[in-house]
Amino acid sequence: MSEQRALLLATVLAFLVAPAWGQWQQTRGPYGGYVTCFAVSDTNLFAGAWGGGVFHSTDNGSHWTASNNGLTNVRVMALAIYPDGSGGKSLFAGTSGGVYRSTNYGTSWTAASTALVDTFVQALAGIPDGSGGTILFAGTFGGGVYLSINNGASWTPARAGLPYIVITLTVSGTNLFAGTNIGVFLSTNNGVSWTWANTGITGPAVQSIAVSGTNLYAGTYDGVFLSTNNGTSWTAASTGLTNRYVKAICASGTNLFAGTLTGGIFLSTDSGANWNAASAGLTDTAVVALAVSGSVIFAGTSPSGTFRSTDSGANWTECDFGLTGTIIDALTLSGSTLLAGSYGRGVFVANSDGTDWMDSSAGLTYRSVWAMASGSDGGGGTRLYAGTDRGVFTSPGTGMSWTRSPVTSGGVQSLVAGGMNVIAGTWGSGVFRSTDAGVQWIGSNAGLASPYLYSLAVNATNFFAGTASGCFLSNDSGSTWTPASSGLTQPHVRSFAFNSTNMFAGTDGGVFLSTDNGASWVTANGGLGALSVRALAASGTYLFAGTYGGGIFFSSDNGTSWTTASTGLANPFVLSLAVRGSYLFAGTEGGGVWRRPLSEMSTAVEAPSTNLPTQFTLSQNYPNPFNPATTIAFGLPSKSFVVIEVFDALGRRVASLISRELAAGNYTQEWNAEHFASGVYFCRMSARMIFGGHVDSFTETRKLVLLK
Repeated sequence: MSEQRALLLATVLAFLVAPAWGQWQQTRGPYGGYVTCFAVSDTNLFAGAWGGGVFHSTDNGSHWTASNNGLTNVRVMALAIYPDGSGGKSLFAGTSGGVYRSTNYGTSWTAASTALVDTFVQALAGIPDGSGGTILFAGTFGGGVYLSINNGASWTPARAGLPYIVITLTVSGTNLFAGTNIGVFLSTNNGVSWTWANTGITGPAVQSIAVSGTNLYAGTYDGVFLSTNNGTSWTAASTGLTNRYVKAICASGTNLFAGTLTGGIFLSTDSGANWNAASAGLTDTAVVALAVSGSVIFAGTSPSGTFRSTDSGANWTECDFGLTGTIIDALTLSGSTLLAGSYGRGVFVANSDGTDWMDSSAGLTYRSVWAMASGSDGGGGTRLYAGTDRGVFTSPGTGMSWTRSPVTSGGVQSLVAGGMNVIAGTWGSGVFRSTDAGVQWIGSNAGLASPYLYSLAVNATNFFAGTASGCFLSNDSGSTWTPASSGLTQPHVRSFAFNSTNMFAGTDGGVFLSTDNGASWVTANGGLGALSVRALAASGTYLFAGTYGGGIFFSSDNGTSWTTASTGLANPFVLSLAVRGSYLFAGTEGGGVWRRPLSEMSTAVEAPSTNLPTQFTLSQNYPNPFNPATTIAFGLPSKSFVVIEVFDALGRRVASLISRELAAGNYTQEWNAEHFASGVYFCRMSARMIFGGHVDSFTETRKLVLLK
């Protein structure tokens, strides 16, 4: 481990906020994600992420907190916040599973989809109802628009003349505009009827509509169009717009911003007559959402999360701290080091307890990492491999710097290493193999019936390939392959695991078991059914299955029976699994990395403890004195916003350990002071609980003694 990496990892403070009951906990990272939408209300900023749910910021995006309690579908595509008619405001989230409502700024959610026939909600908009409330509209994928006049309690169709895919909804005065797959539609009677208002627009798919004074702007896949007459006619307004795939538009004063799918952000200061690139500092040019909060402009990207500009788009900075919305396609171990490969964000390395992550993608010029593996470098060390959308990259065992390997394939979906023998599986070009730790590669498809590879694994000297046509075996380091699919009735083999003499294959129809090195297979799906098993992991006698949409299951009897083990796992789309120490880690599609103690699942602890604290507590740290780490325990009688900080003897804050909302329960927090000087420190906990309109606050301080 390099000195720089050791310092970075040691100064990342462990965040063990694990309640006393058994459940999954989301690790803090990797940060980023597919941010699809924003909502702004006063100092509250909300971001919706596909697979990550809703995130809340009260400091202009500097810090984000997941706000998904009760949000059972975390594929969020639309957010909106409106007056509810009783003096408060309601926050609405449109998801792939309907509409959800929060009356407490995202602290908790309830489903609000009664009578909503099409539950794939892509757009939300509201019009004042004249009595302090809001007429709410939901745009759906194929079902047109639905209307609610009771704060989302129930919905009725409002799509006469609009039976199309609704991508966006915008209100201008009493006019409601819908951007669809065939252009713009207008309703002047709260959705009772719609008319086509697309004259002059040549781009068929209208992705966004913005209002600036009396002007309307439509962003399409053929640039921007302007209407000065409420949509009666439109004219092209794309001069200087070098990328015409416009996904998002927003207005900030006299400035107009356009976010494109592949070209970043453009700015117009003359009502769309001319555009100039405005992407300085924007490291992700796939911009899918824009929002204005005061003088700050926010951009939602895919997959790099959120960016903000405080100087009218002249410069952008990434602001995704706490936004755990990444797609984690691969998890692997290099010795005791846990690494994660993400979609579009590169490689990340976990800290000592797996709660925090740091970017380790130096040299990785292609950031979509679909597979990872660890093998020998031939000199007693370790070499890491990353399969990307543009081939294989290699790194010494630290994983802190990467070099592109000259494999001639395109996208590498799977990797496996046995010593210096490495095999890369592609989607459409079969397999490539290297016998010198990735220096040189050759195609090696002899006997392989399908060129479409999902997975690779090695057990002793046997290599296995999971393809779109079943399982194949090679006992000559990948030179030749033979079918190994007898009894394997599901052809799409997505994952492998080994447990003693047993071999398991995860398929699109559950798990299969082989006790003879793949010569024959039997189903091992008791209680699991036909779920698509994207990841498998084994620990001792326990087998874990990560499914696509069904969460995580475990079996202690070789798949004869399975038990669900998904309590607390907000994202059920599991793409990767890894066992490290006493924890199982899960990489999800849009929800980052989660972890759970193996002991909790082995005893099937799924029910919350009822032994909750009756008052706030901050216990004395233990041990005390300590060197270099100490544990701080605290208790919360109810859901509260908690801040725990460490100060030195002069009153200077030297560490911020926790700043987020936590559920009621007993917690522990570790502080690693390896790089701090001996002396007296003070740990201060502040908590705020709100219930029934009453605010209960708590502050306590404890003395910590670091003795080296």
